[in-house]
Amino acid sequence: MDQDSIMLHGDEEIIEVIELNDAEPGPDDLADDLEDVDFEDGGDGEDNEGWETEDEMEAEEVEQDDSELTFSKHTGSVFCVGLDPATNAMAVTGGEDDKAYVWRISDGEVLFECTGHKDSVTCVCFSFDSALVASGDMSGVIKVWQVDTKEEVWSFEVSDLEWLEWHPCAPVLLAGTDDGNMWMWKVPGGECKTFPSPACHGNGKILPDGKRAVVGYEDGSVRVWDLKKGNSLHVIKGRDGHQGAVTCLASNKDGSLVVTGSVDGSAKLINTATGKMVSVFSADGLRGTGSTSQEETNSVESVGFCNILPLVGVAYLDGTLVIFDLATQTVRNRCRHEAGIVHMQWEESSALVSTCGLDGALRQWDGRSGKLVSEYRGHAAEVLAFALNRDSSMVVTASGDHQAKVFCLQRPDR
Repeated sequence: MDQDSIMLHGDEEIIEVIELNDAEPGPDDLADDLEDVDFEDGGDGEDNEGWETEDEMEAEEVEQDDSELTFSKHTGSVFCVGLDPATNAMAVTGGEDDKAYVWRISDGEVLFECTGHKDSVTCVCFSFDSALVASGDMSGVIKVWQVDTKEEVWSFEVSDLEWLEWHPCAPVLLAGTDDGNMWMWKVPGGECKTFPSPACHGNGKILPDGKRAVVGYEDGSVRVWDLKKGNSLHVIKGRDGHQGAVTCLASNKDGSLVVTGSVDGSAKLINTATGKMVSVFSADGLRGTGSTSQEETNSVESVGFCNILPLVGVAYLDGTLVIFDLATQTVRNRCRHEAGIVHMQWEESSALVSTCGLDGALRQWDGRSGKLVSEYRGHAAEVLAFALNRDSSMVVTASGDHQAKVFCLQRPDR
């Protein structure tokens, strides 16, 4: 008889007594035990108490919604947003669903749809007087609409679109494409001017004087363009340029200075009159400031000047917003985020700076102290863009959760 078991014979049943071994069960033993487990039997659901489904967890994540209004017409990620500068009463959003909508901020009503796009709409903007609105998609289709009549008045097709911006005081539209070219049109007449390039895509901005534009390129160079003559006034490259693609740039209020950010982890200050690189903003302790190894760099995602104080904000992919003192080029404050920062923007007439990022939150920081002033939640995915109204009392966000939201901002002592 097997020494590990003894069979006891009774009148009605047979009982097998198993002698337990001290050894741990092996994989084969566990496999044999699992053969008798019925995984199909879900029971009456009571056994699942205490467990949460993905939908339930996602619902909990967005349970806090600080927004005043949610715009939900898009069926894909919302990539871009703009406010009409004349009244701040209308928003335009563009998204992954190849659509752009112009809608009223007060109640979310769609005023009209910018139809006819072939790819994700990644650029939207109102003209300086809010009379026109432009939308552009990744494939290079650009369309302009008359806001009051809701009619398309002009369209053009270029190669893959990188950026799109209206002139600050004229019905003139500028765009940059992935081949590095910059285009300028009078709208709706269509008169066109092109600007030669280093054959790589760029990121551009018209300077406040309306006579010049600055473009940062994938090869790390920066060019200042004369919009009337069509030639480059200055080329910043080599040691003065970046060691990687330029990701963002911004000018100060009078356009005398530009700050550029790059995947190389550095931010550089450029004098637009002389074309000279004035200084490099270096945040000690952040990986890759100026490094040529992109694997080790901490990319600069957004930059901006404070209008009322000599401060510059530099937002990094690792979730750090660094406030630099413009006069000394030294770090004044560090504002830590829970996830990477996508965009930052100073208020027009205060030292508060707003940020959005990959954790779905919008935050306001005091640039003077570096302290968090307020935080707004409601999105279930990353916030990809936002637009502040003129008096910074309201912000419209665009998110990967297919929604745009309107938030009313607190009014701390500015």
